[in-house]
Amino acid sequence: MSEHETHPTAERDQQTREAHAAQETHKKTGEDLTQQDAPQEDGAQVSTGIDAGGVPEAAIPELVIISGMSGAGRSTAAKCLEDLGWFVVDNLPPALIPTMVELGARSQGNVARIAVVVDVRGRRFFDNLRESLAELDTRGVTRRIVFLESSDDALVRRFESVRRPHPLQGDGRIVDGIAAERELLRELRGDADLVIDTSSLNVHELRAKMDAQFAGEEEPELRATVMSFGFKYGLPVDADLVVDMRFLPNPHWVPELRPYTGLNEEVSAYVFNQPGAKEFIDRYSELLQLIAAGYRREGKRYVTIAVGCTGGKHRSVATSEKLAARLASQGVETVVVHRDMGRE
Repeated sequence: MSEHETHPTAERDQQTREAHAAQETHKKTGEDLTQQDAPQEDGAQVSTGIDAGGVPEAAIPELVIISGMSGAGRSTAAKCLEDLGWFVVDNLPPALIPTMVELGARSQGNVARIAVVVDVRGRRFFDNLRESLAELDTRGVTRRIVFLESSDDALVRRFESVRRPHPLQGDGRIVDGIAAERELLRELRGDADLVIDTSSLNVHELRAKMDAQFAGEEEPELRATVMSFGFKYGLPVDADLVVDMRFLPNPHWVPELRPYTGLNEEVSAYVFNQPGAKEFIDRYSELLQLIAAGYRREGKRYVTIAVGCTGGKHRSVATSEKLAARLASQGVETVVVHRDMGRE
């Protein structure tokens, strides 16, 4: 029976089967969009359609496909997008890209931007990619292809420096694998929206180029964790910067303040009424602005500031709260963690 001759009851049955199939798909995927079942080489069927009728156009996520020569910096480019807030999936089979976009569209805006890293695995791999791109185009998905390029000499040096073979060299030499990969990627490179030659770029320069393309007009976001701790329990191993607040008097020796923590208003007032306390917050905040600008230039997106006192209960807690509030007022996304509060 043709599509135009379908009986209404058959249509309802078909819709019911599709709804059940969609539910099963969501059960398999869950909340982690990266845990997809890879397609089999023979006989496997993968749904690639986006249910445009059930998903508003505005909900369809933006898509970036990262590909290029092995050793040219695909992982660095992907990490940069991840730091900019993109949902990044590495080595996703191309046939699953439309399914990934569909799942993102159904996330109610939680996954608005998806980046997929595609590497070379053979001619059929890129045949699937072309089919997926054609499907996305018919659905009106905004997508860009970023291609990472590099000279043969640069690629050979990089592979030799890590003492790893090229994925396509087989029993041949590294240059043989590079030549084979170039031929496979020739068409994709021609279709790329952005080609970045990393032959003479270091990691920081590549990140800067990605930031320029994808960070928008605003500066790349810096995220800070301000962590109070007690020196008697040891330094935080993940600290980038350490502040020692033991130059201020300890509220522990004030009987009426001893039971409380730095979250208490009276304890905080006691700490910041001490000589030098307010000046320290002002000057250290200015110093952090200078450091933050340098971190952004170097491609660092996360910083942990550890604020310590003797036990991690009074001075460090009060200072962490004050410092975090100052950073937040400067536009830095900030999280406060009191590591040792309550341990005594």
